[in-house]
Amino acid sequence: MSLSDDEVGRIRELSDHFCKNIVQQNFEDLANLYTDNGVLMPPGQASVTGRAEIRKWMEAFPPISKFEFQVDDIDGYEDLAYVRGRYFMVLTPEGAPGPVEDRGKYIEVRRKQPDGSWLMTADIFNSDS
Repeated sequence: MSLSDDEVGRIRELSDHFCKNIVQQNFEDLANLYTDNGVLMPPGQASVTGRAEIRKWMEAFPPISKFEFQVDDIDGYEDLAYVRGRYFMVLTPEGAPGPVEDRGKYIEVRRKQPDGSWLMTADIFNSDS
């Protein structure tokens, strides 16, 4: 059975939660959006596996002052879903003369958990720059 409208809505809410928490630098909440063995695949770097390592990677990322998702597609079946979309962020890398804007795209693979939450098992993104 494909995802219900309620399930798609729950996944969209998690995207909103991600955007809010990344700007607030709430790395514990962000890491908890991944499964225990979740994998983050950032551009130009090795994969980061597990909540603790994902949190450390996020803590080392330059501060983000604005972050937005445009969810283009959510689909799936029973307890497996994927999310495809685009992002926009404003970040301030160390040594940069000022804030930098970045746009790109992402894909998330999510698994429904016994409590009904949809956690990421795989997350990959890359910049359009």
